[in-house]
Amino acid sequence: MRLSAAQTGQCGPRLSCRVFGLVCGSSSVTERSQDSQIIIVDDDDSKVWSLYDAGPKSIRCPIIFLPPVSGTAEVFFQQVLALTGWGYRVISLQYPVYWDLMEFCDGFRKLLDHLQLDKVHLFGASLGGFLAQKFAETTHKSPRVHSLILCNSFSDTSIFNQTWTANSFWLMPAFMLKKIVLGNFAKGPVDPKMADAIDFMVDRLESLNQSELASRLTLNCQNSYVEPHKIKDIAVTIIDVFDQSALSLEAKEEMYKLYPNARRAHLKTGGNFPYLCRSAEVNLYIQIHLRQFHGTRYAAISPDMVSTEELEVQESHLRSNHDSEDDQ
Repeated sequence: MRLSAAQTGQCGPRLSCRVFGLVCGSSSVTERSQDSQIIIVDDDDSKVWSLYDAGPKSIRCPIIFLPPVSGTAEVFFQQVLALTGWGYRVISLQYPVYWDLMEFCDGFRKLLDHLQLDKVHLFGASLGGFLAQKFAETTHKSPRVHSLILCNSFSDTSIFNQTWTANSFWLMPAFMLKKIVLGNFAKGPVDPKMADAIDFMVDRLESLNQSELASRLTLNCQNSYVEPHKIKDIAVTIIDVFDQSALSLEAKEEMYKLYPNARRAHLKTGGNFPYLCRSAEVNLYIQIHLRQFHGTRYAAISPDMVSTEELEVQESHLRSNHDSEDDQ
């Protein structure tokens, strides 16, 4: 157990690049950023989407990762590396400055149109999970989301008790906004992997400018909640942790009530960033979630990477589902 460098005041970009390099060999955050795509889909040229698109481009229903308030596209590097190695198409993105949830949903829809993706699987962490739910809700009449994986996420912004300040974040200087975000990070000694994850996220937080942070906090705290009846037919997996995180027990219980049929994946430890410090377990849960779509048009994996036996099982499962629907 040890304190993270962020907690001791010694955190810098070198440490976070070292954490990245532990998995990526000689690659650093700076080096890998050369592979990212820059896409503009709005009339406002300042609204820039940055993303990594890895894996077979023939897959038309990939899994897309949405980061938390403090995150960038790089925070899911563990998932990008592992899942693409197994044959999945993975997109990890960083959103532009949007001050309104409907504005975000409209921009994300345009991004999917630009990428020629009709439906996708979404993995959202914290704010990313809330945005994923709102996008699924907004597009429910013409569905664009085939399934959801919600990691340490929430369904109602009122849990943060900040709805009254949501409209003032744009006035605050960057250092004050970063202080607000850092207040939700784990305090006290943690295991080395969690300490490295915190340091990496602090470095990513430092890379965000004032408007990026203020807009994300605004989306995170403006008065809004998910309407579950609009997305009740979407397959959902909820990933959460039993140790200290920014989410209260009440917020987690509310998610379980909202999605009574969701698969639940509980991690004994992992803090706010299990996709970084408990990546093997998180990647396994992602695989289990996506496996139900193997052999269908909504598979996020190349058919060449799926065994014949597994395809036969999936086809049998689909036939039985169709037969039961016909009987009804």
